[in-house]
Amino acid sequence: MTSLPERTERKLGLVIDLDTCVGCHACATACKSWNGSGVSGPLSDINPHSAGAEGVWFNRIHSYEAGEGEDSRTVHFPRSCLHCETPACVTVCPTGASYKRAEDGIVLVNHDICIGCQLCAWACPYGAREFDEPEGVMKKCTLCVDRIYNRSMPEAERVPACVSACPTRARHFGDLGDPGSDVSRLVAERGGVALAPELGYAPVNRYLPPRDPKRFEATPPKDPGPLPSQIRNPLLRWVDRILSR
Repeated sequence: MTSLPERTERKLGLVIDLDTCVGCHACATACKSWNGSGVSGPLSDINPHSAGAEGVWFNRIHSYEAGEGEDSRTVHFPRSCLHCETPACVTVCPTGASYKRAEDGIVLVNHDICIGCQLCAWACPYGAREFDEPEGVMKKCTLCVDRIYNRSMPEAERVPACVSACPTRARHFGDLGDPGSDVSRLVAERGGVALAPELGYAPVNRYLPPRDPKRFEATPPKDPGPLPSQIRNPLLRWVDRILSR
């Protein structure tokens, strides 16, 4: 059995806003691109052009229809390793390949000593472990550890690839062990939640719940009145020109 550190200096993790995630898969493709050529690469594909996206993906997006009638909405749910404080995937590893870093709490896999037994995949209740069949080893989200500590990159870019690529800023990265950090304040303000905390693995990542859309219904715009003639007349001429073609 692999032991866990008694404590970690930091708790680096992700905060994902389910209210603003649009399910575009930019995070998944950016993750695949970065990690496929980094410390975890290659990330093998089994049937690269199939609808099932078979192969190794550290980040997957699931979409659900929530609510009923006028209150229904589509919720996109990104899923990756949660970097738990007491991860079962680590404690079941017979070789010590799965381990949790004391300095930042990131859970990683040492591919050199992984035997591909897949016990960690069986132990993880969140389905965050990926078995790379051609390589014969387990792989998982690394929080882009080779990126966030890369001093050759501008400081603003030292975040996981998924965070950098998100077009709606639905993903945030930081130290969730520091109550004064930006991510911790965001979780406190929005009521961020851990995924299935009752299981006892203390996931570090947090999800911000979707907000009630009725709270943000737009006020009907005021009638601005007729357009000034210097704007209206050229517009009408342009419309006439298009329709007469």
